[in-house]
Amino acid sequence: MPARIPPPTVHTGTATITYRREGTGPTVVLLHALASSSATWSTLTRDLVTSGREVIAPDLRGHGDSSWTSDYLLDSMEQDITGALDTLGAKSFDLVGHSLGAHLAALLAGRHPARVRKLVLEDPPVPPRTAPPRRPRRGVALYLTAHGLVSRRFDRRLVAPVLTQLRAPDPAWWDAVSAIEAPTLVVGGGPRSSVPGERLTELAATIPNADLVTIDAGHHVHGTRPEEFRDAVLRFLG
Repeated sequence: MPARIPPPTVHTGTATITYRREGTGPTVVLLHALASSSATWSTLTRDLVTSGREVIAPDLRGHGDSSWTSDYLLDSMEQDITGALDTLGAKSFDLVGHSLGAHLAALLAGRHPARVRKLVLEDPPVPPRTAPPRRPRRGVALYLTAHGLVSRRFDRRLVAPVLTQLRAPDPAWWDAVSAIEAPTLVVGGGPRSSVPGERLTELAATIPNADLVTIDAGHHVHGTRPEEFRDAVLRFLG
């Protein structure tokens, strides 16, 4: 069996980030979900490259071959992405994120509005504006099992702090969302998704120039309905 070729890396100061980069043309950045990796975008990457785009797909810290650290703050993850794109010379780009990646994409687009041309948010876990009623949460092991993530390569230590942050009210995130200038497409997974539809409606209403579409696929839209997701993204990016 041939030796595995390590992916290219960039250093952001607090982490080493691995990434995939393919194609030529206007840049599209793809951000994966919790416990996933840049590999999840293989099909969409092929379609984007065929359409005349360059694709940059990083692995978030704690995932794949990127740094496994003791810091799994969402702010740190967003800074990793921004720093990596600075190093790679991507000054402006279209941005697509799924789940955790969509949450980070919205944060980045609000903090750096001049850099993001168009924004696609696939079933983002929208945090509540105020504290939700307290209710029991499944443990990390049950969460990973329920989502089919047990065999994935990622740092198990990141799951609890990331989920805690995503489920907590975050006024700073909502402030960033309201500052997004890019035309935005919010893609919901419909009633089979764990993300409440009313949260996505609220998100789309908060972003100044956003449309909400629903593809009845559950949370993993680009994996369950890849052709429909591809068509929606390519049509939106133009």
